[in-house]
Amino acid sequence: MCGICGEVVFGTQDADTGRVDRMARAMAARGPDAMGVTQKGRIALGHRRLRIIDLSEQGAQPMHDPALGLTLVFNGCIYNYKELREELIGKGYSFFSTSDTEVILKAFKEWGPECVSRFHGMFAFAIHETDSGRLHLARDRFGIKPLYYTEGNGRMAFASSLPALLAGGGIDTSIDRVALHHYMSWHAVVPAPRTILNGVRKLPAATFRTIEADGRKTDATYWAPTFERTSEEIDRSPEDWRDMVLESLRKAVRRRMVADVPVGVLLSGGVDSSLIVGLLAEEGQQDLATFSIGFEEAHGEKGDEFQYSDLIASHYGTNHHQIFIPHAQLQENLPGAIAAMSEPMVSYDNIGFYLLSREVSKHIKVVQSGQGADEVFAGYHWYPKLAGSNTPAADYAAAFFDRTQEQMREAVSPDYQCERDESLALVEAHFAQTGAQDPVDKALRLDTNIMLVDDPVKRVDNHSMAWGLEARVPFLDHELVELAGRIPARHKLAQGGKGVLKEAARKVIPPEVIDRPKGYFPVPALKYIQGDYLTMVRETLTNEAARSRGLFNQGYLDKLFADPTQYITKLRGSELWQVALLEMWLQAQEV
Repeated sequence: MCGICGEVVFGTQDADTGRVDRMARAMAARGPDAMGVTQKGRIALGHRRLRIIDLSEQGAQPMHDPALGLTLVFNGCIYNYKELREELIGKGYSFFSTSDTEVILKAFKEWGPECVSRFHGMFAFAIHETDSGRLHLARDRFGIKPLYYTEGNGRMAFASSLPALLAGGGIDTSIDRVALHHYMSWHAVVPAPRTILNGVRKLPAATFRTIEADGRKTDATYWAPTFERTSEEIDRSPEDWRDMVLESLRKAVRRRMVADVPVGVLLSGGVDSSLIVGLLAEEGQQDLATFSIGFEEAHGEKGDEFQYSDLIASHYGTNHHQIFIPHAQLQENLPGAIAAMSEPMVSYDNIGFYLLSREVSKHIKVVQSGQGADEVFAGYHWYPKLAGSNTPAADYAAAFFDRTQEQMREAVSPDYQCERDESLALVEAHFAQTGAQDPVDKALRLDTNIMLVDDPVKRVDNHSMAWGLEARVPFLDHELVELAGRIPARHKLAQGGKGVLKEAARKVIPPEVIDRPKGYFPVPALKYIQGDYLTMVRETLTNEAARSRGLFNQGYLDKLFADPTQYITKLRGSELWQVALLEMWLQAQEV
């Protein structure tokens, strides 16, 4: 788990090591243990290291293997690296380290781009071939590990974070109008390859890109979840699916214990994180560290779910840490949380994960987290609304989108508006693809490939890595996701959602945690913006930088300022917080 960066020049000039150095230094939080920069002619690579596997200097990066003619920078963890290492040794390779980094180098030499299909893990990496001058970029199946890039003036630069690219300089920071449309309608989700800035793009998940010395590039999508099933699978009993899910999840959790340091759990008290704790207990984990966070209530809404996390911690006798954040500390830390975002993300639990990660990093370097279960096993409220739908794209938008196209025109100033509903058009195109016939399956596929990547997964990576903490997500084990895709939607929609997962959980954890109302990461002060928070967002949206940019219509802002609690989106978000957060992020990045 680290930060990577680099620059490639398409021509005769040398790469700018100063630019790469600035990018690497901007990612110090992602890799506080070491830093390295190397340059060979037209390519320079940089790395920030967080020591998790092979703590010795032999595992340092950039990693160069002169015998193979390859240099690598890598962010993430390959959970099956030991098995791959043994296989490669059997093929005649020798190793100078015990790291998963070196396994990637040898695996690429042996299998080429196909190596990524053999990896169980989360990763973003760049490999430079010395002889050919090619550069290869790859990102894991769910985009758990980020990879941003910028192109122009005969150069391409990449980094694990967007702010690192900005630190490198030379970026077009104008606003991408289509990305703004996605942000404002899709709960801040901006699908790859776009970002909110015209000059920055991101490599899509499950993509392997080869860049030739002259700048030509080819992309290969090496994995996609399928929602097609055999007649036998359609008729399979709920009990059989339950047992298969539980066994697959056991394997996913076990894989993510690979580390040379202790591994803990972020325990919200919901089914997903509680099940991870239960499965780790079954594996015989002793003195397991668990962590929960809560906030002060606001507008009569409770700000924690400690009663459930305490129940699980007590049941399994974990080494539990309960973290309570008062209003004053919440507001004090908002600027840091926003600055840590690679892209503006509006969900309230951003500040929760940021502060939780701060406290967790004082104790351990690696945690498992429950993200992904709702998207994979149909836990959200919009999935039942799509069952049997004849207009699935429209019904999805009606249940999920924060704004209609008409409301978009009211909010966004004319200079930044799009002529058509870009977000609905993207959903329609995705739903029209083959491989998912059931409307619920279409939504699950979309959420797994797009929403999950650019909302919950990105959120966890950004805020855990802001404190040098590695977060692993067993519900996004690709074999588990493939299994879930084959389960008929009716089994996933049962029991108000996640039916098959809840039945699996009943074999492991106490029923009180399963048969409870669905919870969210509650931060009431950011939902019902009042008092000091209202003053803060008003100042942000009316200062000189905001007025000069002119993203939003003043009449719309005045309406929100007058009574912010009346304008809550379908996903229980504040319209005012959404527009304020975007402007806060742009100002934090000095854009």
